[in-house]
Amino acid sequence: MRKQLCEALVERSGKPDVVFLTGDLGFMALEPLRDSMGPRFINAGVAEQNMISVAAGLANQQLEVWVYSIAPFCYARPFEQIRNDICFHQLPVKLIGNGGGYGYGVMGPTHHAIEDYGVLLTLPNMSVYAPVFDEDVPAVITRAGDSAVAAYVRLGRGEPPKGYSVPAYAPWRQLCTGNGPVVIAIGPLAGTYIETFEQMDPATRPNFWAVAELPLERNPLPPELLEQIRKSSLLCVAEEHVPRGGFASELTLHLAERGVAVPRFVHLHARAHHYDSYGSQPFLRRLSSLDASSMLMALNSEHHD
Repeated sequence: MRKQLCEALVERSGKPDVVFLTGDLGFMALEPLRDSMGPRFINAGVAEQNMISVAAGLANQQLEVWVYSIAPFCYARPFEQIRNDICFHQLPVKLIGNGGGYGYGVMGPTHHAIEDYGVLLTLPNMSVYAPVFDEDVPAVITRAGDSAVAAYVRLGRGEPPKGYSVPAYAPWRQLCTGNGPVVIAIGPLAGTYIETFEQMDPATRPNFWAVAELPLERNPLPPELLEQIRKSSLLCVAEEHVPRGGFASELTLHLAERGVAVPRFVHLHARAHHYDSYGSQPFLRRLSSLDASSMLMALNSEHHD
């Protein structure tokens, strides 16, 4: 998604108040943005806490500020500055974390971002965008940039099946329709299930939704999804995030407060920071049972319990 990010920000950089800060990252990807923005493109160096404080100061001067880094360096290392300087002062700084989830798989747990949006959504004045497809990025940049609150954009890699026609962007999209259970996935992880679901018999195929914006208080469930949940015997959430503080926790609380009963709930999630061995993002997803085969096993277990 970095190519689409760069193109979207180049287009947005025509606004004279847009400023972009990077933590010494983005080489071989963001050069067109650097050339477009000139002195408004700032390499803040490997000094993320300072970068966030500088971003807050620029935003306090009514500038539109974007901050970019590898995801854990964007939210974890400077968390105190995000909380104190950005959120407590209600400044609409836009954080861009590249490689959400296990995106930097082979680099190990220091580069995994599997608690990112859960941590950040504990803060006031914060929203999260997790584009599902590469084609979503321009709309996400526009929506985040125009928003009056701070934002964290969790970039990954779009993974739709070959030849798939990507639907127009929306915070909630139903990607597959059937008479089976309800499945919700967050961000680009959703793309890994589309082909598998499309090959299923419509009688058992899930009503499959992808969500790209959080929290629910700003992006409530569509009425048709809520009705599907009410009628379903199984609700499954898949997210490349640890279980505590993730979307599943927010969703189940949201439903409980509204008296929506869920007969059976399945949560597929990132299972660990540390593994005995490391590999690609798909490899680590398999270890966490987030791959398509594990999804099918989880759904099929409904018929054997």
